[in-house]
Amino acid sequence: MLSKKEKELLAEVWDRLTPVAEDIGADALLRMFASYPGTKTYFSHIDISPGSPYLTSHGRKIVLAIAEGAQDISQLMVSLEPLQTYHAYVLRIDPTKFKLFSHCMLVTLAIHMGDSFTPVLHAAMDKFLSAFAAVLAEKYR
Repeated sequence: MLSKKEKELLAEVWDRLTPVAEDIGADALLRMFASYPGTKTYFSHIDISPGSPYLTSHGRKIVLAIAEGAQDISQLMVSLEPLQTYHAYVLRIDPTKFKLFSHCMLVTLAIHMGDSFTPVLHAAMDKFLSAFAAVLAEKYR
């Protein structure tokens, strides 16, 4: 799936992105809500407007979970197990939504990183986010 060089690149990039985790996560969530309005139903009980404290807090949690997963991709199943269980059994999120969010995260990263979001990084990030989404959806099988 991912080469050693790609894994190192991803770990480095996510390490650099953690200081702006709130901005990236909130932007990716807002993109998902705008592009796929059906995803808002999972958040109907909270304020998901731009700049809301919940949106920035949740965006930060998501980015930090992704960044943690990127530090040791070989342990993704282990590190995401609590999130798998929570999203599958408590929140009951439709697993297709993870793929939608992954796409929105790619767009957000491309905009945020500009020219440093190279084709090589894009390909590696796409593979990683696809794996991340697949691991989150694993409990549904």
